Amino acid sequence: MSRKVGVVLSGCGFLDGSEIHESVCLLMHLARHGLEAVCMAPRGPQRHVVDHGTREPVPGATRDIFTESARIARGRLVDLATVAATDLHAVVMPGGFGAAKNLCDFAFAGAGATAHPDVARLLRSMHAAKKPIGAICIAPALVATVLGKTAHPTLTIGDDPATAAALVQLGAHHRDCPVTECVIDHEQRIVTTPAYMYEASVHEISQGIGKLVDALAVMLAGSGR
Repeated sequence: MSRKVGVVLSGCGFLDGSEIHESVCLLMHLARHGLEAVCMAPRGPQRHVVDHGTREPVPGATRDIFTESARIARGRLVDLATVAATDLHAVVMPGGFGAAKNLCDFAFAGAGATAHPDVARLLRSMHAAKKPIGAICIAPALVATVLGKTAHPTLTIGDDPATAAALVQLGAHHRDCPVTECVIDHEQRIVTTPAYMYEASVHEISQGIGKLVDALAVMLAGSGR
């Protein structure tokens, strides 16, 4: 039976949605392990729309998170509201500011962040079922927002002290990590890697994401789930 891994997208583009390189590398490494990626996203407006040429918000512009995420998923996308933990064997969230703007409000609220209700529901139910969770780049802030106060997971966002301090305030433990590596919390079954939290090449971020997927594959192989 194919192992299904949820890939939670937050739009399309690193300044207001999912980081495209991270998303594609994740999908590639899941395929390398023979894991079936199930791309999903919530419906609803992005927090804002950014012109990626000027890197400035576009006044008055609106885009739907689900519609934009479908660009990365090549149209094969599931409404997050319809997904339960019983549908998946693991879940992973690429980075990009959409993870911290659309899936939660960490980009604006920092340690006072709250998560999108469907994302929070899925992460809590996956964690309760002891199913592996992965988070890339800034997405560990989303994990800390949802699970920090209850599970106190060990996470990484690289070595940025201000962001790490906010994760600690949310209840998580932070461990510095280079871009080509990942941090594995075996007890909580959570794996994180910093990716574009560094000024890095796509080859370097792919190495870290590959190790994250390797770790998730080992967890899945050992769980029998």
